[in-house]
Amino acid sequence: MAHADILYKNNFLEYASYVIRERAIPDIEDGLKPVQRRIMHTLFEMDDGKFTKVANVVGATMKYHPHGDSSIYEALVNLANCDLFIEKQGNYGNFLTGDGAAAARYIECRLLPFAKKVLYSPEITEYTDSYDGRNKETVVFPAKIPVVVVQGTQGIAVGMSTMILPHNLIETIKAEQDVLRGKDIVLYPDFPGGGTMDVSEYQDGCGKVVVRAKLNAEDPKKLIIEELPYGVTSEKMIESIEKANRNGQLKIASINDFTSDKAQIEICWQRNTYSKDMVDVLYATTDCEVRISVNPLVIKDGLPHVVPITEQVRYHAKHLVEVLTKELEVDRRHQEDKLRARTLERIFIEERIYKKIETKTTEEAVKAAIVTGFKPFMHEVADIPLTDEDIDRLLKIPIRRISMFDIEKNRRDIQELNAKIAQIDYNLTHIVNYAIGYLDSVLELVDADVHRRKTTIADIESLSAKQVAVRNMDLRYDKETGYMGTNVKTGDVLLKVSPFDKVFYLKNNGEYRVTNVSEKEFIGTDGLAYVNYGEKEIIAKEIFTVIYAEKSKLDGKKMLFIKRFQIPSFTTGKLYSVLKDPKAKIKKFSLYPSAVIFLTYKSGRGYKQLEEKMRFADFRVQKTATGGGVRLTAKEIEKIAIRPTKDTSSSADSEPTLFDGDDGGDDDR
Repeated sequence: MAHADILYKNNFLEYASYVIRERAIPDIEDGLKPVQRRIMHTLFEMDDGKFTKVANVVGATMKYHPHGDSSIYEALVNLANCDLFIEKQGNYGNFLTGDGAAAARYIECRLLPFAKKVLYSPEITEYTDSYDGRNKETVVFPAKIPVVVVQGTQGIAVGMSTMILPHNLIETIKAEQDVLRGKDIVLYPDFPGGGTMDVSEYQDGCGKVVVRAKLNAEDPKKLIIEELPYGVTSEKMIESIEKANRNGQLKIASINDFTSDKAQIEICWQRNTYSKDMVDVLYATTDCEVRISVNPLVIKDGLPHVVPITEQVRYHAKHLVEVLTKELEVDRRHQEDKLRARTLERIFIEERIYKKIETKTTEEAVKAAIVTGFKPFMHEVADIPLTDEDIDRLLKIPIRRISMFDIEKNRRDIQELNAKIAQIDYNLTHIVNYAIGYLDSVLELVDADVHRRKTTIADIESLSAKQVAVRNMDLRYDKETGYMGTNVKTGDVLLKVSPFDKVFYLKNNGEYRVTNVSEKEFIGTDGLAYVNYGEKEIIAKEIFTVIYAEKSKLDGKKMLFIKRFQIPSFTTGKLYSVLKDPKAKIKKFSLYPSAVIFLTYKSGRGYKQLEEKMRFADFRVQKTATGGGVRLTAKEIEKIAIRPTKDTSSSADSEPTLFDGDDGGDDDR
């Protein structure tokens, strides 16, 4: 068992590590996941300036990527749709409508110059064996900008995930320049679909953003959605709108989708509904407003790290200096090699060293003669001894070139090479300024119109669906069937409700409950004494008065009791009762805080007084509904009437209520 446990832990750890580093999470250095890096490596290998079938690129990439053609194809399409490194030809889908790309055999691609400028530097790039050992692939590209910040990424690994939103290319490059200048930077996302964004909780890429669609409500009867939030397609948007319409939150006559290269969803309203009134409702109840949580997880130094966006830009500013330093040093070596070759060539021809090998009969003698001939001039090449490569290059100079050797041109070439080396040395000495200038040259390759900021930054006050809900649904109760709901077609209309309302009801048997609005719910056939919106602040302020009939425990005779109480709290869905006896029944109900009760007794019972008057004020108000009532009278009642006093004021006048007394008394609350 112990061995199996160790085996499980080791294997799982290896698997999790592989998925994190080799599949789902991008590397901070080049901002690419392994499949994306292998696609770019393949494109660099295949690049001839012409468009290539995506199917061919996918096939060639399979030499490096062991997970099948489907993942390569999807990754290539997504990478190309970032419009950063790959030029597209054909149908690559539409992120606005959610339509997918055409099959790999129908679409083509090729590298953009920007890709070579930013990623390609093979002489300082580290390579490793491919999965089958037959080829060499890139470990990581020496990227000169924070690619993952510009493109954004999503990935789910084992036990962790990454979500980085795309940022504006021009703003990101300029932020990298500002870091090199020692300035503070701030970066916010920019989405290809535009929209409006609230970044108050962005927290440098570690928090969340609120993104809204752009709505055109100029036409009162027709609203146009002109820009979509990030990650929302026109199809998904229409589904959310139709759902809100079914729930009664919107009143739509028709909806049409004209989205192509730009979003355009047209909503036409029903009668007496206007665009300006529906804007907030759309934001609160549909995908016109979305909240996106972000988590900037990247691979750094071989391990996953959460790196805030500005920290990634600072990392790349430092990394850019290191990359450019390596490239300049490589270039310097190349220029020095060219200078040495030109100098050796001049000495070989100008000093007629080639004449000294004419009589030599062996290879060793030829080489010895050349070495001997160069000895007086070695100071011109920094006393670096001749190599076999130097000698071979000199021996390969054709006789025509020797006879037509232009000394002045050679000297000009040497001067140019010395000037280049001096410039490289100057750049190395002023590497930060050189890096800033290099980024300027990168910006020259960027189409300012294509990469302009598309998303507007603004403060957004988010509204909940409940806040903007319209109470336009009839809540009915049918006493005959005992059902209550918005889909009950018979019975009395109790309230106008929205799907987000709660309903408080008190039945004639004393039971009360707060329930969510539903299409149809069975609550019983006992009848309702009171119905209202189930909001605690509404219910808690009311003083309830019930007069109910209950049998005496002493003689079993039915007597009238009165109970005045408040309901300060309740739990939604839980059934309560204001009456302790389940057989008791409410005869009269009132919300008047102050009133007079008129009792008319039955004649022929020997009562001296057939009428009696009592006041609500004679009975105390209980703080909860759990206490017992007070006996009102033991006499048999002919009629009960309740009349408010002149100083009575209550919200009851505007609250819908049903009464179900069976004593024949009038009830005018």
